[in-house]
Formats: sequence, C-alpha cells, structure tokens
Amino acid sequence: MLRVDMKTPARAIKQFLTKPIMLPRFRAHVPRPDDPPVFGFNAERDDIVREVVRRMEERCETDKLALEYVINEVAYEEVRRLESQRDSEAKESLGFWKGTVRRVGKMSERERKELFHDIAERMVKDIAGNFDERVYGIATNAVPHLLTSVMKPGSIAHDLRHGSRAIDDMLRIEGSSELLRKLAKKGTIVYVPTHSSNLDSVALGYALMRENLPPVVYGAGKNLFTNPIISFFMHNLGAYRVDRRVRAALYKDALKAYSTVMIERGYHSLFFPGGTRSRSGMVERKLKLGLAGTAVEAFSRNHAKGLSRPIFFVPTTINYGLVLEAETLVEDWLKEAGRSRYIIDDDEFSQLDRWVAFFRKLVGVESACVIRFGEPIDPFGNKVDETGRSIAPDGRTIDVASYVMKRGKACLDTKRDAAYTRELGQVIQEAFSRETVLMATQIVSHVLFRKLVKETPGVDLFGRLRHRGEISMKREELRDELHVVLEKLKAMEARGEVHLSQKSQTYGADELIDRVIAAFVGYHRRTILTEKDGVILIEDPTLCLYYQNRMVGYAERVADEANLPAAREIARMAM
Repeated sequence: MLRVDMKTPARAIKQFLTKPIMLPRFRAHVPRPDDPPVFGFNAERDDIVREVVRRMEERCETDKLALEYVINEVAYEEVRRLESQRDSEAKESLGFWKGTVRRVGKMSERERKELFHDIAERMVKDIAGNFDERVYGIATNAVPHLLTSVMKPGSIAHDLRHGSRAIDDMLRIEGSSELLRKLAKKGTIVYVPTHSSNLDSVALGYALMRENLPPVVYGAGKNLFTNPIISFFMHNLGAYRVDRRVRAALYKDALKAYSTVMIERGYHSLFFPGGTRSRSGMVERKLKLGLAGTAVEAFSRNHAKGLSRPIFFVPTTINYGLVLEAETLVEDWLKEAGRSRYIIDDDEFSQLDRWVAFFRKLVGVESACVIRFGEPIDPFGNKVDETGRSIAPDGRTIDVASYVMKRGKACLDTKRDAAYTRELGQVIQEAFSRETVLMATQIVSHVLFRKLVKETPGVDLFGRLRHRGEISMKREELRDELHVVLEKLKAMEARGEVHLSQKSQTYGADELIDRVIAAFVGYHRRTILTEKDGVILIEDPTLCLYYQNRMVGYAERVADEANLPAAREIARMAM
C-alpha cells in the first residue's frame, strides 16, 4: 500500500508517481453486455488502424491526387519540423524523410503506393490510443485521493478511512447526468466542451466517472504525454495522441479518419471545438469544426451502411474560479503568439509546484470547477428527448435519417455534411453562451475592469494595461455596482441565458469581494487586487482582464446606463 507524506504535498505526488503501480494480473477481457464500448477497444485496435489506413488510401485515389505530390508534401513538412526540433526524434527520423525526398521521384507507382501505406500506417499507429480496464479501475479510486493529497493534505487519511473525497467538494457537476446515462445506452455521445486549461480533460474524465457515465476517447496533445501526473493514465484510458507540430495535410486526414471510424463504431468521444485552450479567457466563438465534422460523417456513413445508431452532441462548459495557466495564456493572447505558437509547453501546467499552490489556494474558494452538461442535440442541431428522438422546435419528431438521403437512399456527400457541420457549430456556440457558469472571480474582475475602461477614455487596450496600480474603486462603489450586475445576471439566469455559481447566487456583494481578493492573493506570481483603507486597487490590469473576459459576451446586458459606454467597449473585444 502507498504511504503518503501528509506534510509535503509535492513530495507526495512524486512519491505516488514514482511508486511502481502493480496492475492486477492480466486476463483477456471478456465482454459483458453492460460494458462501456471503450472496454473492448484493444481487441479492435489493429482493425481500426487498418480501416483508417484503407480510407486514407481510398481518399488519395478518389481525389486523383498524385502519390508523388502527397508523399513529397509530408516529407517536406517533416524535414522542416525535425530540423527545427533538433531532438532525439530528429536524430531518429530526419534521415528517413530526407531520403524520401530524394527517392520518391524515381519510384514506380507500386513503390509509391507501398511507401504511402507505410507512412499512413506509421501515422495512425502513433495516433491510436490504448485502453486498459485495470488502469481505469485504478484511476477511479486513486486519482481522487491523489488530488485530495494536494488540495487538503491533512484530510487524505480521513478520506481513505471513511471513503469520502475532498475533491467532490471542489468539483460541481450540473445538467442532466441521468438523461445522458439513458442516451449512452441508445447511441454514441460526443461531448464538445469549452477549453480553458490542460486540467479540462482530467476534470471532465473524473466527472464522467463520478456520474457513472461511460468513459470517452479523446485527442490529447502529444506534449501532454510527457507530464508525469497524467501521462500514465492518458496512455491507458483511450486518449489518442495529437502531435500539433506535424503540419502535413496527410496527418490531419489521419486524425479525421481515426475519429470518424471510432464514432462509427460507437465509441463515446470528446472534442474541444475551440481547438486549443482559450488564450483570452473568453468563451470560444470561433470554433474549429474539423473533428466535429467527423461525427456528421460517421452518421452519414453508418446510415449508408444501413446502421441507424444515433449520435448525440453534448455542449459542455468547464468553468474555473482560478485558471492554473492564466498568466501564460493571457500573455500569449496579447502578443498574438497564439497564431504561431499553437503549443505552449512551458506554462504553469508543467510545473509541479504551481499545481500544489493552485489546489491549495482553491481550498478556501468556491467550487474549484463547475462542469455543466448542456441539452443534448443531434448532428444537425435539433434537441433530443430521453428516448433519443430528435425534436423540432414545434415539438414534432424528426426522422434524422432524412438529412442524409439523396434520391431516397442514404449516402455520403462531403459538401452537404460540411454545411450541416457549420450549422451545428452555430448551435454549439449559442449553447456555450447559455451554459457558461459565471464565477465570482470573473464577475468582480469585470466590474473593476469596466471601471478601468471608464477612467481611460480614448485609450486602446494595451494603453490601459499599462495603468498598473493606478485605477481603484472605493469598496462602497464596487459593492453597489456589483450588486446591480448580480441582479441583472440573476434575471438572465431566470431566462435561461447564463448560469451563476452557487456563491454568486447566494452571497452578498461584500462577501464576494472579500472571497475574490483572498482567492487572488498569493497564487499568481503577480498580485491582481489589493485593498487598503476601503479602497480596492487594480495592481495587475492584465490578469484582471483575463478573468473579466469570461463576461465579455454579457457586458452590455449587465450594465446600467452610466456604465453602458464602457460595457460596449468591452463587448467589442469579442468581435
């Protein structure tokens, strides 16, 4: 049994991670009727790889693409990537790709087909995940206690004795889990959440465990597999590897084909339609729908084969009072580095001491994370009922098979399905806005940043961010404006336009201000707010901006007449 040092949480984590994990003795998995689909993944893995490679070859032939062009494009992009990396992977593979560039023009058609097959198979095998039921059992029991040892080191012994979990006080789950459990038995669920932190997949995975929902397969950045805290579980719990450094078009085809095949075969899935973490902290508006489109394609392919397995999308919001990587993300956004630096591999997520500080800070704040499941929809944006039927706005039942019919027969149609995917993206974006849960840190930061905008007329965003320690509000003024914002937000919540965290719903303005200042003090490297003699000072406008950005889409609706011009300026940041 693992013994954990209660007084030193960082050491406890390292102890947990370096202790050899004794898996139960291997037994071939015997399928049971109530098993989640992913439990049978390893038995299908080789066949899935073969099918994905076959489709990549088929697409090449269908599109009349010259194999020489496709292979050259892959080789060129890989040479460029590996030369810039100069790491062990470059030493191992650079010679192969340079040789490919030299040889491909002299190859016969048969040799090019063989080389293409080898390249495609290499890509897909690198992507394909793994699922170990034994590791899933370990994760179900061990991960909550591991996180507890960080959040509340002194409580882990009590947790182990009494079966309680401190993390359950930190993570709140909203929405109809019961409905999702019913739908999971009738079809394939695709979760499409907002994306703020690398903790998202961990938090959502644990939420599914806790709500007795089946585990999902999902794409995870290959760089995350180097993080010792989660790599072991990712390797064995269905995560497939996405190497965002690879720019070749063929690699993107491989990812899409893999996702399509998985959904066709009934594997519940997870995509982040924002693509990467929101650098600004805003709720995503410009969605990357490539992987979502694979579910639409999977639906069409299944019906073309005579399979009527339903697919349900679940727009989901993941909401934090504090964001672990906030400092790095907002700086990246302001520098517009996100356009070229898609991967951040040196942020707070990779630093063990920041994990410890982050979780310990959350002990005194409201729920660390609120995950809210929105209403499920079909691949064409229609709501579905508990039986899995698609429902039109007027209450009629819709035959979704009709969406993929042509001359009375279900078929694939790339342009048609792309149009459906765009419409689906609009529905998901609207759901994100409705299902966002606003936390106290975001609401208080918004009122303060609105004051900064009001006090700096005619100044652009970057000019405003230079006003460090210069803009303040008297507590009475902040309390009164916060009260107005909260009342407007509560009215919006009653209309189904947004949601509030429990503390934001029930606490008074003064108590919320106290809790937000306490939450901000001591975690981030830079101080965001300070209070002295009843005056609250914005010490760091940049981090204040990051947290208030979750409110951008609601800024005008929560402003009174006096603050409306400043609110309009804030709202324009989303455009």
